[in-house]
Amino acid sequence: MQSSLIAARIRRLADDKKIPVHAFVEDVAASGGYWLACAGDQIWVDQSSIVGSIGVIFASFGFPELMARHGIERRVHTAGRSKSLADPFLPEKPEDVARLEALQQPIHAAFIAYVKARRAGRLSEGDLFNADVWVGQQAVDLGLADGVAHLVPRLKALYGDKVRLVAYGPRRSLLRRFGVNLLGGAITEIEERAMLARYGL
Repeated sequence: MQSSLIAARIRRLADDKKIPVHAFVEDVAASGGYWLACAGDQIWVDQSSIVGSIGVIFASFGFPELMARHGIERRVHTAGRSKSLADPFLPEKPEDVARLEALQQPIHAAFIAYVKARRAGRLSEGDLFNADVWVGQQAVDLGLADGVAHLVPRLKALYGDKVRLVAYGPRRSLLRRFGVNLLGGAITEIEERAMLARYGL
């Protein structure tokens, strides 16, 4: 959802200001990252960039046997049949799985429609929407990206040697500049590693 909102904002600004948008993939543009990359008029990748994963995922755990083994009783009271959908402390129910799949389908359909609209005339034939991922030139060959290029040399080639790049991001506090936020950095690192692990990295 956030990728959709950000991409829509980028497109509105680009259309209002009549400015072309270039998306550069340095590590991974998969799933929501690829949705966001498609906000670009052109997508550039590195030879080792991972691109794609046009799909929708729901991931959870199940603990009912562990709870039973330790004598833990789950007590949940709901108003509404679907309020405890996919409760990880209860055995998985076929009707819950069917409901989750029904929720995923329209999101997947919207993702596919967005990619087809933004990459119109560039996508190759074949099943690009099964949540698979591709690397670098493979993504270019399939039409998911426009070429292999890096930010500075590509923009200079397009707009001249005098092009000026300005980095935007949140301002760091004085304490953060001196590394006081070590715990936050460690947590961020763990989250990034967990995300990359989904792609086997």
